[in-house]
Amino acid sequence: MKHLTMQNPQTATHLDLGSHLCTGPDGRLFDRRVREMLARDPVGQSNSEASEAVAALRMAGKAMRHQMGRFAERHGLSEGRLFVLFQLGRAPQHQLPLGEIAEHLDVSPRNVTGLIDHLEKDGLVERVPDSADRRSIQARLTANGLKTVEDLWQQARDGQVAMVEDFSSEELAQLRHLSLRLVEKLTGGKPAGANGGKL
Repeated sequence: MKHLTMQNPQTATHLDLGSHLCTGPDGRLFDRRVREMLARDPVGQSNSEASEAVAALRMAGKAMRHQMGRFAERHGLSEGRLFVLFQLGRAPQHQLPLGEIAEHLDVSPRNVTGLIDHLEKDGLVERVPDSADRRSIQARLTANGLKTVEDLWQQARDGQVAMVEDFSSEELAQLRHLSLRLVEKLTGGKPAGANGGKL
């Protein structure tokens, strides 16, 4: 099992998740620990496929979160600060109202204020008044912040591609579809329909 980092997909991590993975007779991976736990639980055995699938999803999420955190740390950032930089890097004029950043990151405005404080201290972001609303403050990338985002964005993209480089187009489409079906189920969101998003 490959251990992935955002910069070097072959680098081992301190998060020991892959050592419990096995391949079944059908050629598919499973987590030995989860399967053993379910075998000891008569109730769990009746829904073992669902339990194993959800456990695998949690494990994948934990591993990805760990790798993103390590990637951010290598560049002197927290995961939250990194995501703020990425949000601003994709925004028009590289600036956004603080409330909009909080909404994008699904965190409280107070958390965003703390993240912006740190980024401002590092010279990556500056606060500017909102020309349309004097009561509102926006965060804007500095020149140094923009260069940092451009460098990190490419590294992050390369890491994402490396993470799934041996997946087929069909596997990638299935991964996307099943992940978003779970999001839809958990949030009650409804798809816009065929080509509803027009992208």
